[in-house]
Amino acid sequence: MHTTLPRRFYADPEFYRAELERFFFNRWICAGRVDQIPNAGDYFTRTLADDSIIVTRDGAGAIHALFNVCRHRGTRLCDAAEGHFVDRIQCPYHAWTYDLRGRLVAAPHMPPGFCKEEYPLHRAGCDVWDGNIFVFLRALPDPPDQPGPPGVRDQLGDLPERFAAWRMGELRLGRRIVYDVKANWKLIVQNYNECLHCPNLHPALHKLHHYLGADNAAPTACYCGGAMGFRDGVETMSVDGRRRRDVLPGLDAAQRERVEYYAIYPNFLLSLHPDYVMTHTLWPRAHDRSEIVCEWHFHPDELAKPDAHIDDAVEFWDRTNREDWWISEQSQAGISSRVYQPGPYSEREALLWSFDHIVRRSAGE
Repeated sequence: MHTTLPRRFYADPEFYRAELERFFFNRWICAGRVDQIPNAGDYFTRTLADDSIIVTRDGAGAIHALFNVCRHRGTRLCDAAEGHFVDRIQCPYHAWTYDLRGRLVAAPHMPPGFCKEEYPLHRAGCDVWDGNIFVFLRALPDPPDQPGPPGVRDQLGDLPERFAAWRMGELRLGRRIVYDVKANWKLIVQNYNECLHCPNLHPALHKLHHYLGADNAAPTACYCGGAMGFRDGVETMSVDGRRRRDVLPGLDAAQRERVEYYAIYPNFLLSLHPDYVMTHTLWPRAHDRSEIVCEWHFHPDELAKPDAHIDDAVEFWDRTNREDWWISEQSQAGISSRVYQPGPYSEREALLWSFDHIVRRSAGE
């Protein structure tokens, strides 16, 4: 019989730090969306453990992930969550200045013979899948034409083909909510991947989905998930089950009648609805704390309508999110007890123990 993970996987700070190295720094992780940085010089920053990166777009339209560390004396270059650079990235300490590709273009007071070409910003891996930006948090070799890690599609497997009909790259942000949850990141992933708790915890969601109605795909080392159809008369996941938007172009009849829920390891929860896409990106902050960025993405034609209405979807999922975060915090509190012991999974929790198997394997167990 499969059992839940041991206590140290959730409650040991040392295990947490080692797990970040094993699991987050050796995989592509979702950082954000292409439409967050539509213009040259637009940027956003992301932080994981002690590392911060700047994700920005250069004048040719290329997207780069640059470590947020000046090559002079190591100062963090930028502390804003997002913003716009006017052609240059300048260190606030001694004015070392870099272009939007990370090349050093000015280094005041350096001696004759100093070679700027030898001190570009360290680059992280950066790749895009259908509007979603992924980063690989290892410094890439220089010069830039040397090979880095395999592309994100090598990690994603069949997902680009599986979800092509949603055309995520065409969608635009409608709303963003950032949550601070006092729970280990794995508890968020596990909670997302089962609905046995839905009748108890999510009365509004239970009216729209039958909690035993999941059609799960075979889990892989990259992801787990599946589809859930609607109850009779339900059109989408909203406060009343009504769909107030056109279905996304490209969806076939079957795709219009369900929601695809997939956890893409390690930090991307993707929920594909008939009329919008919801994403969660998980950012571990401690062994018992996670920051979760939830975004709702809609077709631009819908957002451009004078009577555009997205609150029905946002309100529904914000309420459901907060219910999930509360129970995840209760799980963290219980697992942190000295008397906690791993408990048995039911046969309907196969996605959870498949995820646990991957976590265990990364830990060499």
